[in-house]
Amino acid sequence: MTAADTRIAPAAVQAAADRIAPHVRHTPLLRRDALPGLLVKAEHLQHSGSFKLRGAANAMLALGADEVVAGSSGNHGIAVATLGRALGVGVTVVMAAGAAEAKEAAIRALGGRVVRVPGGVTDRDRYAKDLAAHTGASLVPSSDHELVVAGQGTVGLEVLREAPGLDTIFVPVGGGGLLAGVCLAAAHLRSAVRIIGVEPDRARRYARSVAAGRPVEVPPVDSVADGLRGQRPGEVILPVVRHRVDELIGVDDRAVLRAMALLHRAGIPAEPSGAAALAGALRLGLPGRGAVVVSGGNTAAALGAVRPAHADTGR
Repeated sequence: MTAADTRIAPAAVQAAADRIAPHVRHTPLLRRDALPGLLVKAEHLQHSGSFKLRGAANAMLALGADEVVAGSSGNHGIAVATLGRALGVGVTVVMAAGAAEAKEAAIRALGGRVVRVPGGVTDRDRYAKDLAAHTGASLVPSSDHELVVAGQGTVGLEVLREAPGLDTIFVPVGGGGLLAGVCLAAAHLRSAVRIIGVEPDRARRYARSVAAGRPVEVPPVDSVADGLRGQRPGEVILPVVRHRVDELIGVDDRAVLRAMALLHRAGIPAEPSGAAALAGALRLGLPGRGAVVVSGGNTAAALGAVRPAHADTGR
């Protein structure tokens, strides 16, 4: 991969790592007896409960905005609201009709404003873009933005530096920012690791787009993995994925729930979207040394622990 291939240079991931270091947690690679041959990148232990904090932090710190608008299924909105609370930045999160109510409540508890819109992810993102333009706020997309992708790629830097001998890394695919970021991290480190993206069976927009050689939009779908219901591949992301990803596979809801149950029994409280990468690994059953990214742990129980924004002020 070269700078001419994409709009993001692989070195941007290292720049993001330097920028966001004071605001994010270097999450561990876990080993569990129940998952022989697999390491688990524990992004459920990240501040805000998911990897989304990384991309949000890189974008918000670089942009230096006073007001931010973000479209989100939940975890990106929680991340943006978490940072907005810490940095004194006003946050508005646009959520589609099917987004989880517990995640909306968490965003509001952190001081963020929430706007619900009908339709799916494409409608949500269009509304967020228009709202940012109308109000003058900075738009921080959940995935399709150079700064967001570079921030998400710091997951890959940490995995590949801690376990340089990996054969394969499995990455859940929602908007695609995490997958593209891991691809860039591998390119930056000149790693030959095999990168496999895992999409919901009925929302395989990246697999279809790569196969077609052009962006393919899928209709809104229901999935237990609420964070992986993207409809259209990102303009920034698709060229990165096309040039570096090794395979894109689909998993159904039953496979995701089985993987989530296995993680929970192993003491890793992943949410469904966070268990998709393991579902993909279990489906392929590849030999060798692999890693799966557990992208988040924002279950309803975990979100119930989020304190209202006024709790720190006594109001």
